[in-house]
Amino acid sequence: MSNAFDPLWFAPGTGLLAQIQQAMAQRQAHPARTVVLLPYAQLMPLAQRFWAQARPDGFAPRFESTLNWSHGLGGTAQGPHDLRFDTAMDMLQAPDLLERAGLGAQREALSARLVEAAQQLAPLVAAVPPPQRAEWAVQAREAVGLGMEAPVLALECVVARIALEWAAASSYATDVLWNDSVPAALECIVVLDGFQTDPLVHALCAAWGDKVTRLVCPTPPPPPMPALHPASDSEDEAQRAAACVLRHIEAGRTPVALVATDRLLTRRIRAMLAAQQVRIRDETGWKLSTTRAAAQLVVTLRAARWDASSDAVLDWLKNAPAFRPRTVQSLEKALRKASVQSWSAWSPEATPKQPAVSDAVRLANSLRASLQAARPLAAWLAAVRGLLQASGQWAALEADAAGAKLLSALRLTEGAEAEFADLPQAARRLRLAEFSTWVGDALEAASFVPDHPQDEQVVVLPLSQLLARPFAALVLPGCDEVRLAASPEPPGAWTAAQREALGLPSRAVLEAAARAAWANALQTPCTDVLWRQSDASGETLLASPLVQALQVAGKVPDAADPRIPRSLTPLPSERPLPVGAALPVARLSASAYEDLRRCPYRFFGLRQLGLQESQELTGEVDKRDFGTWLHAVLRHFHEALKVAPTPIPSARVAMMNVAAEQITQDMHLEPGEFLPFASAWPRVRDGYLAWLAPHEAAGGQFEQAESALELPLGTITLVGTIDRVDQVHADGHTTALVIDYKTENAQATGKRIQQPLEDTQLAFYAALLPHDTLRAAYLNVGEKDGSQLFEQAEVVEARDALVHGILDDMQRIAAGATLAALGEGAACTFCAARGLCRKDWWTA
Repeated sequence: MSNAFDPLWFAPGTGLLAQIQQAMAQRQAHPARTVVLLPYAQLMPLAQRFWAQARPDGFAPRFESTLNWSHGLGGTAQGPHDLRFDTAMDMLQAPDLLERAGLGAQREALSARLVEAAQQLAPLVAAVPPPQRAEWAVQAREAVGLGMEAPVLALECVVARIALEWAAASSYATDVLWNDSVPAALECIVVLDGFQTDPLVHALCAAWGDKVTRLVCPTPPPPPMPALHPASDSEDEAQRAAACVLRHIEAGRTPVALVATDRLLTRRIRAMLAAQQVRIRDETGWKLSTTRAAAQLVVTLRAARWDASSDAVLDWLKNAPAFRPRTVQSLEKALRKASVQSWSAWSPEATPKQPAVSDAVRLANSLRASLQAARPLAAWLAAVRGLLQASGQWAALEADAAGAKLLSALRLTEGAEAEFADLPQAARRLRLAEFSTWVGDALEAASFVPDHPQDEQVVVLPLSQLLARPFAALVLPGCDEVRLAASPEPPGAWTAAQREALGLPSRAVLEAAARAAWANALQTPCTDVLWRQSDASGETLLASPLVQALQVAGKVPDAADPRIPRSLTPLPSERPLPVGAALPVARLSASAYEDLRRCPYRFFGLRQLGLQESQELTGEVDKRDFGTWLHAVLRHFHEALKVAPTPIPSARVAMMNVAAEQITQDMHLEPGEFLPFASAWPRVRDGYLAWLAPHEAAGGQFEQAESALELPLGTITLVGTIDRVDQVHADGHTTALVIDYKTENAQATGKRIQQPLEDTQLAFYAALLPHDTLRAAYLNVGEKDGSQLFEQAEVVEARDALVHGILDDMQRIAAGATLAALGEGAACTFCAARGLCRKDWWTA
């Protein structure tokens, strides 16, 4: 630590080391037959080092925590039904206990609550000598029912009773400390209590009698007032906290204690410090479920579901080395092109010209099939191990520290599943969903603690573990009213009456412990206290009442911002001026040419470079999806009507409905997600049919829909798919009518035809047809105003001008014309190339 001779440990007569020596002297105890019982294991190496510094010669007492001492004496919970404090084990036992209690239907909902309740009762049971536990359980059964008489609390009452029986019937690793041989082998037992009394330590001390001495922490001199740092939000708080740590390191005040009050906040601060090459000893770690290794396993299990989405399977394939990245990219491209949301709807035969893709799909399906049958837990672990090895993921997990911890926590290593083979509760056959839940619970309960550096500059630890650990400086973030409550909420669903009768810590006890830990933290010579004034939702947050008490008592002003401002010279980006001559355009669509007319750089980035956004496979159905669906429905309807014409309105309505149902199935649209548009469909259908009748009466006749056409034009080929082409018979003449459907606002459709030479789409489609004269129009298929035709009267002139413009533009691009980013008008608002042209960082 910062001061090897800290008064807390080294003060003559009153220091902890002096008190330990006095206790041994009073009992004439030899250090080798003395145990110093510490409140948490992290104190053990510190106490050993301090003792060695103070008394380098001779024997030293043993510094132990209750659990470490128990393990050293061979203590362990051996029974198959014992509470293990290992979620992977306990979450197997809980469903079995619930089923035996007649709650099998609720086991998924109640298992986690049962484990939590049993683990909260376990310290009380462990504090009772094993021969007396049956008598304790009789009294505890009466206490469990207190305040639970209401029918609405029936489930809570049953869970509490099962938890009591489970905890009372279990043996514990610490039971070995109740053996008479343990105190008999010792001459002195010295105890340092934590901020909250440990029931087991309290009971053992009473049983061991005169051999026990309790240490008293000496009263330190009044510390300086802490520096208070109110922050605007969580990011500001993280930055200020990291800056406080760096200022302490620069001043030589190391190691710095960084208290972990909020998991996300601590991870953010840790990342900032790691970027500055700060050496960090993280004693809290983070949940194993948040590691990349856990994410890979969860992705694998999600992909194995029978109803897995295409995105879920692709996510797994991208993380499985057995599948080549190029093959997966080709598969993803094919899936997105076909808009296949459900993986089960895809077949290996869908890509006959890409055998590598078909083989990858077959392998993926084979591996997925290996995890879809119900089986006991040991068989599940063997199957998952086999899949991870076959997919190439196993080696990466073994090489990663968090991955190795995951394999150990889940017993995935070779032969480790045998630990479950002899457990009756592990024999139940689990479905994939149940096994995935078990994996999630086990990973959520386990922690990953990274390897510690040799000479740490920062120690991340809980507030309660600052006890008896002298630090040169302390940074305490998360001191708002939510994360640092003065009166913590007692854990679990126990009532106040149950807590009092059972001996569970009450709110008052927890509050006293929290205030004691806070007061101890403020003894650090240099302390920074930080809190945010608003949360992610924008809701205002106050400082913790503990901080407010400091502000009132000492009138402490807010500290200066610890961040050091830097002066940066602005370096704006230049407007991009690329040349696309080296990227010849062979095929040109209407939308591509529209991009060129709106912004040459958009055409360069999206069309010549091909940097287009990938279409999402899953997500909410939006207006664009409805437009695609409607186009397909109208095509199906008109082709059916062409084969079996009928003027009867009711028959046409029926044909439209049949088309709608067929296209909904073909597009794999779920009824629930398509409901908003399905509810509007009757009005859209009736409005369209109301427009169609007079259109046909005026000579309009459907000819074809979704026509894919091409037109060679100089060195390029114009390509496009026309929504619909009609033939209009009037006055003895037949004229082709190009129709493009629109589901937008009718006013927006009307604006499209106001400037004929500015409208690319209809003119482009007209150029694809071989007719010298023709008509073209937008058909707005709306919900409120029915269907309306907006005809472009000057389409022939616009077509001819467009063809000349295309030839001129393509020649200029081939000659090296600059494709400048315009950065003007509404075209930039939703432009996919805005991140490429960097418009927001231009000099002008």
